[in-house]
Amino acid sequence: MEARSGTAASKKWSPSSGASRVVQQIHAMLHPRNIVLVGATDKPGNYAERIWTNLIKYKFEGGLYPLNSKRESIWGVPCYKDFAGLPDKPDHVLVMVPARFAIQVIRDAAASGARSATIVTSGFSELQDIESQRLAIELQQAIRETGLAVTGPNCLGNLSAGENLFTNIDDRVVTMEAGPVAIAGQSGAIVMAIRQALEDRGVGVGYMVTTGNEAGLETTDLMNYFAVDPSIRVIVVYLEGVRNTKAFRDACKAARVAGKPVIAIKLGASEGGRAAAMAHTGALAGSIESFDAISAREGVIRAHGLDELIETTECFVHATTPKGSRLSAVTLSGGKRGLLIDAFTGAGLNFASLSPAASDKLANMLGPGSIVGNPLDAGFAAVVDPSVYIQSIKIMIDDPDTDIVIIDAELPKAPHELRERSLRLVDELAANANKPVIYISTMSIGFTEFTKGLRTSLPHIAVMQGLDRAVGAIKALIDYAGLAKDVPEITSRSSASARAALERILKNAKGAALDEVASKKLLKAYGIPVSKEEIAQTSSEAVKIAKKIGFPVVAKVVSADILHKSDVGGVVLNLNTASEVKKAFDQISARVSKLKGKPKIDGVLIAQQVKADLELVLGTALDAEMGPVVLFGTGGVEIELMKDVALAGAPLDAVEAKKLIGRTKAGVKLRGYRGKPALHEASVVKALVGLSNLMLDAGNRIASIDVNPFLVNRRTGVAVDGLIVLNNAAAKSSGGHQ
Repeated sequence: MEARSGTAASKKWSPSSGASRVVQQIHAMLHPRNIVLVGATDKPGNYAERIWTNLIKYKFEGGLYPLNSKRESIWGVPCYKDFAGLPDKPDHVLVMVPARFAIQVIRDAAASGARSATIVTSGFSELQDIESQRLAIELQQAIRETGLAVTGPNCLGNLSAGENLFTNIDDRVVTMEAGPVAIAGQSGAIVMAIRQALEDRGVGVGYMVTTGNEAGLETTDLMNYFAVDPSIRVIVVYLEGVRNTKAFRDACKAARVAGKPVIAIKLGASEGGRAAAMAHTGALAGSIESFDAISAREGVIRAHGLDELIETTECFVHATTPKGSRLSAVTLSGGKRGLLIDAFTGAGLNFASLSPAASDKLANMLGPGSIVGNPLDAGFAAVVDPSVYIQSIKIMIDDPDTDIVIIDAELPKAPHELRERSLRLVDELAANANKPVIYISTMSIGFTEFTKGLRTSLPHIAVMQGLDRAVGAIKALIDYAGLAKDVPEITSRSSASARAALERILKNAKGAALDEVASKKLLKAYGIPVSKEEIAQTSSEAVKIAKKIGFPVVAKVVSADILHKSDVGGVVLNLNTASEVKKAFDQISARVSKLKGKPKIDGVLIAQQVKADLELVLGTALDAEMGPVVLFGTGGVEIELMKDVALAGAPLDAVEAKKLIGRTKAGVKLRGYRGKPALHEASVVKALVGLSNLMLDAGNRIASIDVNPFLVNRRTGVAVDGLIVLNNAAAKSSGGHQ
């Protein structure tokens, strides 16, 4: 046997000359002229041998060259000492040498003309020792300097079905069907499991890329490539961390413009998950709530587990885009009918009323023992006469008053002539329908080899396992269909005076947070209304201020060292007389003087007590992974109890602010509930946009802003308390800013 030389089969599609450099690089990586295996060895069970075996088994058509300076031959073919000895210029290089040698291999490969590489080797940023971290930095530098397109290190290779390319260690059977799904992610094991599960369900995977530590190419880069490759319709990603939020959002937008859903599994829903991400690939994972806030706005569908991801992908691959959310369903069981109603209405979806014509046809055909309605229980008549069953489904498909047809049935596990004929008839109906037709097995029963073969012969229907997961997938399908393809860019629109105030206040900031007075000055500069207030140094001064503002008033300690004033007795409400103000001043001073650590006190704030119909919380936070997010919800002392809050990624405009408000119970109250008048939503919208602008202008210098409560009534809304916590590392450098 000889080392394989030659050129890979001609590509049906390649990026245009105007495509981005990274898209062209990824195309070269997934459609290489040849593959060089650096570190080829025939030690039993090693990765190099398993990858070579797969390349031979699936008949990759390009050149295949093993490289090992200590071998003359291997696997029955010549083995090359170095890149200079190859019969062709290297194109894609698989690096399987120890970490300390991998960096030089990358430099040598680039110098020899290679366009891409996959580093299978581990021992870089996923390890926390000094040497591994040093190697990770040197590898990144080599990748930047050479310009090579690199996946890994610490990854398990790739699949490009159209090229019969499988540089992966997996020994399970691959169909090599250049299907409509592309998968990318940092965990090789999880990405491989997703591919296998999809192929078992008859869903072809065109590309699978394991990105590992992402020292070079990141998952977002692959998303951009999949967005432009016309063979791909659905993009599946596994994310341990998002290193560049803007790049991630841009990739999501590119997929959305192309009409390709992004279905994601995201690690980091728990502290343990975030720690696991760091340990596995060195990825920094922020809160899952922040990820959801930003990714949902860009149209990403986050699956809550692998089973849900598989069902959602199946749904998007085989279901046509619905024109609306009006559901219809066909079953042969009254009990199943009830389960369908409960499951879908629990998710906020509803079964539409059938058109009069459809109802009349069904009633005349089915007779006693059926429930003519939606869902339809076709009953005894459909059980004993398969033609009646098929006709019932056809009537539901033809009904112009519904957008999606659900059929409660499972695929047979063994040959069954009658059921197979019915399935093929429904598949023909679905091929000519203007709406998706979806089979649902209420329980997950699994596919036998027979079922898998049958499923591939039914390309026009979605086949889903498990009612709960099917409901989530169908809801995602409906939500995605309603998204606008183009998302307008939102930018900060703060005034020059606001930005000047920000720089001035941050320059003078000391400690971990701004005190309440400085916080409110900054909030006011950004258009967020605050209560009337002044600082008093003595009890008599406090009385004068209270009389000037007008009773009732509130007294609050002012100290950058005290972040939560109520917890230390530093707030007194409902002060209606001069004597009450004097007493409150003295009480606050006495309580604070007894605190450990002797916090620095700047005085007592006497503030207008605003009459409110609703207490809200508004805020922002700088997520470690996803960047700035804005928060809205029920505030006051019940904030922890109610947990009625929602997040949105910054920046926000008025439209996005209103959407954020609408996702909470507080928003329902704000807009009028059970006959109560609507409150002043405009002031809340203005405050949310102002907070978004402030956080964007501050960059990484502010860690969080907490406005609790923000009081609102029918005429106005006012921030009566504010806390701005600085990002400590950035706060030190902000002193010299300007």
